[in-house]
Amino acid sequence: MNQNQNRSSLFRKKPIATGDNESNILKRALGPLDLMTLGVGAIIGTGIFVLTGVAAATYAGPGLVLSFLLAGMICAFAALCYSEFASSVPASGSAYTYSYTAFGEVIAWILGWDLILEYGFASAAVASGWSGYFQTLLSGFGLQLPHALTSAFSPEKGTYFDITAAMITLIITFLLTRGVKEAARANGIMVAIKIIVVLIFIGVGVSYVQPDNWQPFLPFGISGVTAGAATVFFAYIGFDAVSTAAEEVKRPQRDLPIGIIASLAICTVLYIVVSLILTGIVPYHLLNVSDPVAFAFEFVQLKGLSWIVSLGAITGITTVLLVMMYGQTRLLYSMSRDGLLSPVFSKVSGKSQTPAAGTWVAGIIVALFSGFISLGHLAELTNIGTLFAFAVVSLGIIILRKNNPELKRGFRVPFVPWIPILSAVGCMYLMTRLAALTWITFFGWLIIGLIIYFAYGRHHSHLNPARRISDTFQTTKEK
Repeated sequence: MNQNQNRSSLFRKKPIATGDNESNILKRALGPLDLMTLGVGAIIGTGIFVLTGVAAATYAGPGLVLSFLLAGMICAFAALCYSEFASSVPASGSAYTYSYTAFGEVIAWILGWDLILEYGFASAAVASGWSGYFQTLLSGFGLQLPHALTSAFSPEKGTYFDITAAMITLIITFLLTRGVKEAARANGIMVAIKIIVVLIFIGVGVSYVQPDNWQPFLPFGISGVTAGAATVFFAYIGFDAVSTAAEEVKRPQRDLPIGIIASLAICTVLYIVVSLILTGIVPYHLLNVSDPVAFAFEFVQLKGLSWIVSLGAITGITTVLLVMMYGQTRLLYSMSRDGLLSPVFSKVSGKSQTPAAGTWVAGIIVALFSGFISLGHLAELTNIGTLFAFAVVSLGIIILRKNNPELKRGFRVPFVPWIPILSAVGCMYLMTRLAALTWITFFGWLIIGLIIYFAYGRHHSHLNPARRISDTFQTTKEK
């Protein structure tokens, strides 16, 4: 094979309209309300219940509201791009599938491998955070787990495995194997609970706001606001997971854009209001705690409501874990169905119509990560992986408009190419605000992924002519 053929094989594109094997078709059971609750379930959680305090205390102060606004605007541009792709290419796999149609196979693999990092590590990080809140709740009832099983592997601290983080991961894995409608129904109930808790905090907390706490409004300057935006970007991770449900949506061209944009809009408003009230109740420098929303009620002697907030936080973080793991399994399903990963991830259970075997493999791996690795280490790479994916998807809209102008689109991004360019530039700018070690580790992860692609995925890809010839010969032989 000459150099031009090699280059061509790396950038072979997946057809936008594919005829998938009937045994691999997932059950279409989701409507717009299900998608909105999936999005809100993924977004409202760790960000609002944990990151608000840390970001205010160490980066932005009361200017945290501007950090959320900046991150929300960049996410809004990206959400518009995701919506057009989701309505044009209604297939599982999210940004991976979109880039496969716009850029070609090797770019799709890089993005898919990047998203495995995002969803996998984010799931493990969220499970670790859930464990901390759950153990706090247990202590309120006078219960205590053995110290060795309360946190990640750290012999100097006497801890070896976070048993509750692994436990909740396996419970969520079981729920996901029961069927997407069942998982969506459980998610909807938990989303309703945490929205009620957030509204209680807003309704009660507004009367305890002291405007003097907002002075100085920008104690760390504009640079603190941008660094805060890069940090709280983690709080927005999740709306993209809605697009992974494409093949399980009844009317994807109409419902996916509604689910993506509506869930992001709802969460952005809630983040801004909560951050204003939080920094108005408690001086920003006191908010460097793991449970800032509950701490705010304790600060004004409302300990009974503090317990309710803690319960809401546990519920909220559970829904984030549910949607993150759902997105992970559907991404693995899509990459496996294309031949780039082992067939185990695309084997669909006849009873539940879900990729049950692949879900258990992914769930067990995430459970081990959440049990052995600390929350801080798990969260470090999540933001950079998401920002990278958002930038690629945004640029993909420009390519798709140029190469496929006749494609039926249920939703169109306005002001192309300016909105996609603003989205990509904004994401890349926030990436520059992340630590050098994060970049080094991120590139290391991508190199490992490329090794796997050239050793396995490239040869097993369903777009590989040699693979198609082999499959045709096998089918003929069987007949």
